[in-house]
Parts: sequence; structure tokens; C-alpha cells
Amino acid sequence: MRKGYSWFVLVMLGLSPGIFAQNNYSNYSQQSSRIAALAKNYPQWVKTKSLTKTAGGKDIWMITVGAANADKQPAIAILGGIEGNHLLGTELAIGFAENLLQGSNNDSIKTLLNKTTFYIFPNLSPDAMEQYFASLQYERRGNATTTDEDRDGKTNEDGFDDLDGDGKITWMRIESPIGNYRSHPDDPRVLVKADAAKGETGKYLLLSEGRDNDKDGQFNEDGEGGIIFDKNLTYKHPSFAAGSGEFAVSENESRALLDNLFELFNVYAVVSFGSNNNLSTPVTYVAAAANQRIVGGWLEPDVTINKMVSELYNKTTGLKDAPKSTAGGGDAWSWAYFHYGRYSFGTPGWWVPKTKPDTAKKEKAFTVEDASANYLRWAEQQGITGTFTPWKAIQHPDFPNQVVEVGGIHPFALTNPPYKLVPDLVKKHTEFLVKLAAYQPELDIINIKTEKVSPGLSRITIDVINKGEIGSHSKLGERSYWVKRITVKLTTAGGQTVISGKKNQLLNVLEPRGASQLSWLIKGSGKVTVEAGSPATGSKTIDINL
Repeated sequence: MRKGYSWFVLVMLGLSPGIFAQNNYSNYSQQSSRIAALAKNYPQWVKTKSLTKTAGGKDIWMITVGAANADKQPAIAILGGIEGNHLLGTELAIGFAENLLQGSNNDSIKTLLNKTTFYIFPNLSPDAMEQYFASLQYERRGNATTTDEDRDGKTNEDGFDDLDGDGKITWMRIESPIGNYRSHPDDPRVLVKADAAKGETGKYLLLSEGRDNDKDGQFNEDGEGGIIFDKNLTYKHPSFAAGSGEFAVSENESRALLDNLFELFNVYAVVSFGSNNNLSTPVTYVAAAANQRIVGGWLEPDVTINKMVSELYNKTTGLKDAPKSTAGGGDAWSWAYFHYGRYSFGTPGWWVPKTKPDTAKKEKAFTVEDASANYLRWAEQQGITGTFTPWKAIQHPDFPNQVVEVGGIHPFALTNPPYKLVPDLVKKHTEFLVKLAAYQPELDIINIKTEKVSPGLSRITIDVINKGEIGSHSKLGERSYWVKRITVKLTTAGGQTVISGKKNQLLNVLEPRGASQLSWLIKGSGKVTVEAGSPATGSKTIDINL
């Protein structure tokens, strides 16, 4: 890591605890107030604007953190709230800005912000996220666009029903001879699928809490909450899938984000906080996928960069045992690499740690691995309460003369940590983002040579180098019109003539610590100017005497 950044991180982490006076996740109104406070308190570093409003009338905020010439400096785009049930992503995005600016009088922070710009989109799913704070709490991912999910000509006719009146939508287990779920052998509160191949038989049907309001044999299939941001983008858009939209980028928020990012040529990397995760475990190079006509896998040089950044992330955050993730299509993480042509890094920022049995309590290792059982054991070990409703028998009109029970783990608990853990997670991810910025591509011009070939004729030779730990742009970005490559421009004075060598030329990717040598033969005397640069690398200018 470059000189000064490690010291900055220590200072920053010492200042950050005072930021978190709250004791729960921020709702939309509180988020807007925090964003407004950043612009008010740090006007020299922060600009905010609303890109658009959602179908639910909520602003999609953009926070620009950087110097006055922010759009001229290499930049990282940070996406939060790409999945409406992932509140942590928004807290990590806003908290990063707050942590960073808390010590903005420090010289190291000033140096950072004079070299790097951060474009922060803190909450891209505000309609869905508000369900966490509603009187009826359930995990919602779609926005307020009205949709007909079951395509029966009616809308919102079969949403969730709070059968036990606790204000939360959990689960129903129904005793049935055709059930395909059985009790977890080590924790009867949890149901797991019966494996017929192993001779296991099921006892329960497992459904989300609710009624079949439209009597079509399905439960809760057409309620409020329409289009999911992270299924509405262009790369492998899952057309006709529930929540994906009638067509790609159909929503105000998805169109506004893409329109803005396509104009930000200085972005070299996108970090998205969501379920897709190539920071804990990097992608692997698959030649067949990478070499398809329509590229379906990361190119090998980009995989190498991903591995390096993944090592940085794991070392910085100390998070372990991340669950595997598979991009579902239409998602921001995939779009950022395959269609935007930038380095794309994703992480959920937290997951339920794998637990070990507490031998003092005579706990034993699970005979069946299951996320819910693991969570309940972890919550008990951490003293976390109030996230599980014991199973309770109810009378259900759709299952007469059957035993129906409602209960289970509460919504949001498996994807978001208790809020008391959030400040520390924000610190760790702020430190990672600062270190990632220290890896950014940076150009220099070295090894300048001037040779007299004959009277009035000179040959000049230079090396354009990338001093950064990350390539000047992704290898896939070479194929994209929207990724501006490095331009090397030679400017001559009156009476000078370029005999050989191009006055203007483009360079392909400059790998980390890589170089490209250029040479010109020039007739005349005096000096010439060479400038090398791109929006994502910054520029370097030198004068050379002939």
C-alpha cells in the first residue's frame, strides 16, 4: 500500500465510532438526512444530487466525494441497496462516506481525495427497503411498480397475510403425507428437505406465511413490490422471470444509474454491496466461457487482478467462510464487468459465521449442514434474541382438518447482521476501499532519451508506465467504446516536423507496473510536449528539448 495510506486508515478508524449514534438501520428519511448532512458539513468535498424518483416517489441519491475536479480524477463507483432486503449494503455505502470525511482536515485524506473520486449510489432499492420499517415486515426486493406476477389480469391480489398477528411474515409448516420437508435431526425448530435417494420421508409442506387469496393454488405469488433492481439490468436479463421487468432497464432507477455511469469515463472499478461475491472468493478463469463470441466469463488478466484484490479484501476485513454465490442475470455486478467494461467487485459485507459446537453446553456438530440451523446456534452463542418465532398452531382456511403452524426465523435476519455489528463492518470496508484506491492505475513517463541523428534531426524515446497495482483498464474494456484508452499526444512547435512516429496514438491495457515504449523522429529544434493520459488513469505531461 502506498505511503501515507496506512497512517490515514489508523487515523480514520480512530475517528469513526462517533458517527454511529443510531441503534438501528436507517430508513429512507434518515438516509436522506445523513446524505444532506454530508453535503452541508463538507461542501468542499461533497456534491449530492437526485438522479430520479422511483415509482414510489423516492429519490435515488448520488454522492460525489472528491476534489473540485472530481470528474477529472480516476474514480470508484460504489453501489448500495441493489437488493431491497439487504439493508447492510446501504449502511456500508453511506457509512463509508461518513467515515472518510470525518477526518477530512487530515493531509492524508486530502491527498486521497485530490487523486481519487468516489461516486456513491447508496440505495438503489428504496421502495423495497422501506418494508423493513413497515407495520408488516417481510423481505421485499421489488420496487413500487405495479405488476401482475401471475399474469392473470389482476394485480396485487395475493400478497402476504400475517396469520399470527406478530407484524412479521415468517413461515407455515403444514403436516401432510405429500410433504417434502422433515425436521432437522439436530434442531427441531428447523426444517430441511427430505432426500428420497437416502430413504428419507417428508412430513411437512413449507410455505411462506399467508393465504391463497385468489384461489389459484399458489400462496403470496402476486403481492406488492414489482421490479427488482438487481434483475433489471442488461447482462443476461432474465426476461419473463418474476421481478425482472417487461424489458431490461425498464425502471427509472436502473435507467438513471446506467445513464450516469456511462457518462463517467473516469470510473475504473465498481464495488457493489449485494449477494454476488467475488471479493471473498475470486472468479476463476474458464477459457471456454471467456472465448465465446458473446463473452460469458472473465478474461484471464482480469481474473489475476480479481485474485489480488480478493486477497486484499480478505486480509483487511478478516471475514471468513463466505457462502458461494452465482449471478442470476440482470444484476449490477455482472453488468459492471461485461457491459460497462470495468473491474467489478462484489460482496454482501457480512454473512452468518460458521459455528462450532459449544462443548460446555454439550452441543454436537451438525449431522446436516443448514443455514437456518447454523444461524440459530450462532445467535444463541452471541446472545442474540428476538429473531425467531416458535412454531404456533393456527386454524388455516386453506388447510381444513390439517395441522398448520406458523413460525421460524424472522425476515432480514439471515442477510443482515444485528445493528450492533454494523459500525465495525463499516470500518473494515472503509479501510478496504481506501486501500483499493491506493491500488488505482497511475501513469508516469520515464526513461526519456534524446539522440541527435544528424544536424537538425532528433530521435526521442520514452516509456509510458502504469505505476498502479491495477491495470489501466480491464482487458474486457479494450473491446468497449465506452472505456477510453490511454492517449499519447505529441505536440510540436513551429518549424518542427514529425518524420516518423504518430503524433496521436492509443495504447491498449497497461498492466500493473507495465510499460509501453514510444519513439519519434523529429526535424527541427526547440522543445516538444508529450502528454499521456485517460480519464481512468489521470494524465502526465512532460517537455522534451530536442
